Amino acid sequence: MELIRNPNIDFLGKRNIAFFISGIFVIIGIIAIVQISTGRANLGIDFAGGTAIQLKFERHIALQAVREALESSGLRDFDLQDLPTENKVLIRVKTTEQELGQVSASITDIISQKLPDHQYVVDSTMVIGPKVGGRLRADAAKAVAMAVIGILIYVAFRFQFKFGVGATVAAFHDILVVLGIFFLSGKEINLILVSALLTIFGYSLTDTVVVFDRIRENLKLRQRDSVERVMNGSINEVLSRTIITTLTLLLTSIALFFFGGEVLHDFSLAIIIGIIVGTYSSVFVASPVVLLWGGKKPFAKK
Repeated sequence: MELIRNPNIDFLGKRNIAFFISGIFVIIGIIAIVQISTGRANLGIDFAGGTAIQLKFERHIALQAVREALESSGLRDFDLQDLPTENKVLIRVKTTEQELGQVSASITDIISQKLPDHQYVVDSTMVIGPKVGGRLRADAAKAVAMAVIGILIYVAFRFQFKFGVGATVAAFHDILVVLGIFFLSGKEINLILVSALLTIFGYSLTDTVVVFDRIRENLKLRQRDSVERVMNGSINEVLSRTIITTLTLLLTSIALFFFGGEVLHDFSLAIIIGIIVGTYSSVFVASPVVLLWGGKKPFAKK
């Protein structure tokens, strides 16, 4: 299926404009990483520390009822997780070290007052201290770093090292853009966002590999053409496929954003941004980086 018949867009000719735009977002992303590492961003409970309280109810209770009870009492910066098969609700609250001892009693008082018809017992209470939050931040950074290295090795093995560099730069670019946007908008940085970033890594790699695969085939078939011309032609050839894939994923992610509930709201938002940015980077970042790295000489054909 072709959405655009015989496109002939000079994508690589616009690489300087793309690099300028990407550079701005990358700088914002780097600033976000610095702020996150120093604890100055809007960190979630996983990274900043807090209290996790698990309540076991006699019968099922709607998660929204618990949320409304806590919010109406002025409680902010909390996460809820439903365990419906066991009638349990996990409440995680961001707190300072001075408040840790007061939070558990405060939450149980609120639930008892606002939801008197729902009997419960405190199943467990866990405190996530700042040191644990710092360790989780470090572990998240390691996970992203391992993904970057994995992409570089995989693409370098399947294609050539210069292609591995292009795919890695594009994927890392996508992560920085999403992270920068979340930081600027004041969104919470938590483990859910980290899982979304790793998902974006996978999507970015898949999209880039499709483009690289077509470039590799055309480098063998069109050896008299310049590398830049072959790359442009290859990107145009897979353009319809790229648009269709992007629209399909966007539709499902948008549905998740609107109907997936508050728990999945930020995750789906990150995925939506990541899909758009990943599509952009597979065209305007990955291939231009390969071209700059390898020069305009014909590449060794594999």
